[in-house]
Amino acid sequence: MFARIYKPAKTAMQSGRAKTTDWILEFVPATARKPDPLMGWTSSADTKAQVRLTFDSKDQAIAYAETHGIPFRLIEPEVPPKIIKAYADNFAPNRRQSWTH
Repeated sequence: MFARIYKPAKTAMQSGRAKTTDWILEFVPATARKPDPLMGWTSSADTKAQVRLTFDSKDQAIAYAETHGIPFRLIEPEVPPKIIKAYADNFAPNRRQSWTH
């Protein structure tokens, strides 16, 4: 069973960085999901796909995978460039772009 270790990105519904500090170890599904013929719900015989472990740091997640013999793929988070801009910068005399309105 193959696992991936990643840091979740913030959702589109968030403006802050809540729930993005932990590292997640999640197993990749081994079999495809299929619809149940009676109810129509999707199901899978793979029970490890339900396991989702959270860790405080990347090193803890890697150590857990290595001690339990779990092959893993580490996905590093993309860090967006930090842009600090204030509303007053729109009216600064040293503004690089001309005021259009």
